[in-house]
Formats: sequence, structure tokens, C-alpha cells
Amino acid sequence: MKDVIIIGAGITGLATAHHLKKSGSNFMVLEQSGCVGGVIKTVKEKGYVYEEGPNSGVVGNVEVIRLFEDLKGYCELEIASENVKKRLILKNGKWEALPAGLIAAAKTPLFTLKDKFRILAEPFRSPGKNPHETLAELVKRRMGQSFLDYAIDPFIIGVYAGDPNRLVPKYALPKLYNLEHDYGSFIGGSVRKMFLKKTDEEKKVTRDVFSVKGGLSSLTTAIYDKIGKDSVLLGCLDIKVRPKEEHFIVSYKNEAGVTIEIETRKVVSTAGAHQIENIAPFISRDDAAKIKSLHYTKVIEVVLGFDRWNGIKPDAFGGLIPFKENRKILGVLFMSALFGDRAPENGTLFSIFLGGVRKPEIYKLPDNKIEEIIHDEICDLMQLKEFKPDLFKIIRHEYAIPQYEADSGERFQAIENVEKQFPGFIIGGNPRNGIGMADRILQAKMLADAVI
Repeated sequence: MKDVIIIGAGITGLATAHHLKKSGSNFMVLEQSGCVGGVIKTVKEKGYVYEEGPNSGVVGNVEVIRLFEDLKGYCELEIASENVKKRLILKNGKWEALPAGLIAAAKTPLFTLKDKFRILAEPFRSPGKNPHETLAELVKRRMGQSFLDYAIDPFIIGVYAGDPNRLVPKYALPKLYNLEHDYGSFIGGSVRKMFLKKTDEEKKVTRDVFSVKGGLSSLTTAIYDKIGKDSVLLGCLDIKVRPKEEHFIVSYKNEAGVTIEIETRKVVSTAGAHQIENIAPFISRDDAAKIKSLHYTKVIEVVLGFDRWNGIKPDAFGGLIPFKENRKILGVLFMSALFGDRAPENGTLFSIFLGGVRKPEIYKLPDNKIEEIIHDEICDLMQLKEFKPDLFKIIRHEYAIPQYEADSGERFQAIENVEKQFPGFIIGGNPRNGIGMADRILQAKMLADAVI
């Protein structure tokens, strides 16, 4: 008998276990793969340190601060260099710096003169009335078409690999949505929030981009070490949950094919939406269908390492490419410009992304075609004279990033229905509460509180 079974040893499941450990709960984490971390995976090869999953997070809430304080001595937070403040956007084949304020926005070639005046007048515009309007509709209404094309669209490409015409701010970008909903304006709301009183702990929420010394796997390994390796079972195949009176039976097959059963009072699932139906076959067909309908976009990441780089200086966060520019890649991150010890001395490390919601056909291309695309695009965009990378890796993510679109409200309601019908079965993970690392860490605290 366990108090709690957590399904999934990604960042959400491990951080939930961390809080349960602090509370003294009797828990066990079940993970189907042979290692912890979920989609977080740091690789060290040929003197390079690169990520096969998320590349960074944002210090976006107090729970991120608290987690790293708890893990002091186990891992070390690494804040991105000053290069992170410079973000490049491609327009007409040329990189332009994304403006960081109103004065810069007035001078940038990214936006039309008409839209620059629209931006200045944004605080005086009436708030919208449709809570389910798309991000594209919201931005065009408040800021104009060019701001959508060359600020919001590349931002959404960088975060969601998504389409502003499909994402709904109420679900996908609730902080942005709430600025208009609560304050009537993006700019006015941002200014007013600056003057809100903050606790000393809240003042530490800097929204800095972060990683961890040695890569993000150091974070998940640190939590694994701290909660105790005996609390995590790896290689648990075909995990299934079934209700039994006021408890649950969680079964799985070990590597020898033997079925093991554990009785538990509560279950926390941090699996993807596409896995819930198999894990919890007792859920009604209607609720299961609404949860399973979550749209995950397919993304290819290509890691490039150069021991000697002879292109333009990569002294920024990276470059994002608006859909309007009609290129074959979504963008490129300058990883060795952001974090230390990511490349050999004098070396340069890039992460390039392809595919996404609006270019799903790219995901199906064979590796040699992907290599051709990378060769052509990087040589052109980065003014590279000779394409001879010392590290070249293609990583495919079939379930890369969930898209919080118009059906999200129905999915959230279905999750609520399941949790009410089967008290003690709690659904977490990326089907709700956001997709970023800070979102996952915050949700883990919420899940643990719900259990406790």
C-alpha cells in the first residue's frame, strides 16, 4: 500500500515527488523508460553539451526559486548571459533586433508606420469581448498586422512552434490575456503591474532565462538523488490504473514481462494527453476523447557544433523566422552564446528547429533532406562560407509541444469531470497549466498540495 503513485518521472513528476517527500508522504514514482527526466535529456559529445529536449526555462514564479533553493548542493542554477537580451527577427532575409521598449519600437523596421502609431495608442483601445478569440485576432485588434507578423508570430514559433490563428490566449497565454481582461490594455497593464507590492521572494522572480550547470539533466538528476532512487521504479511498461472501492490498483509489467500490482490511495498522472486513455481505461469515452484530442505539433531539432566558426557573430539569444518569410526552418538558438561550457574553447553550438504546426510535412522528410535544408538555410542566414560542422545531430519529437487551441476549455472540463468522478485520481502534465518549465514546476507544487 502506498499513499500516492506518481506516473511519469519527467520534471513534473519528479518535482511533485520532491514536495511529497518533504511532507513525509509514502509515495512511488513509476517511469516507463530506463531513465528519469522525461523529455529533458542532456548529451555530452565531442566537447559539446547539448539538449535533446527543452533548451532552457524562465524564472517565472516563486516555485522555481524555491525548488533550486531546496536543491542547493545537488545542482546549480545558471542564468543566461547578457546575450539573451538581444533577440533577432528575420525580415526580407535580414536579421533585425526585436525592440525591447516603446522608443525602440518606434525606430524598428519590423513594424509599419501605421502600426507604430497603433502601438502607441494601444493603452486607449477598448478591451475585447470574445474570450475565445485567437491570438492573431487579439493582436491585430490591439497592435496591428505587422506587429503580429514580426513580433508575436515569431514569438509563438519560438515557444509553441504554433500558429497564432489557432492558439487561444485565454488558454495558451493567460498572462497576456489577463492584461487586457483585468487592466484593459497590454501596455497599461504591464506598467500598473510594475508598481504592485511584492514580497522579498516575489522580487526574486526575475523572468531570467535559465539552465543548469552541466545541462538541464542535472536538475532532474538532482531531484532524483534527493527524493531517493528507491522511490522511483524505471522500466515500468504498460502502466494501467483501475479503481478499487476507495483505492486504486496500479499495474505495470517489468522488464521480464511480469505484471506487478500496487495498491494506492491516490494516483497522479503526469503523462501526455495521448497516453491517458491507455493508462486510465475506466475514464468515459467522451472525457477520454476530449483529453486525447489535444493537438501536439511535430518538431525536428538539429544540433550543430563548429570547433571553428566563420559565419556572422552569434552574440544573441538566437534568431526567429516569421512564417511570412517563407523559410524552411523556424529559427536557431545560439546555445554557446547563452550558457557556459556548451562547446569546446573557441567552438560554437546551435540548435535549429524545423516543422511545427504550419509545416508538418517537414517532419516526414528523411535525414538527408533535412541535412540539405540545414546546409542551405544556415549558409545563407548565418553567412557561412563553408558548411563543415564537427557535430551534426537530428532529433525528432513526434509529441513535441501541446497546442492550447479552442478546444482547451472542453479538455479542462473533461479533466475536472474525471477527478470529481474518481476522487484521488489527479491528472497533471502538459494537458493543462502551461508548457514551459516554470509552468511544470508550479504545477508540481499544485499537484502535491492537492494530494496532501
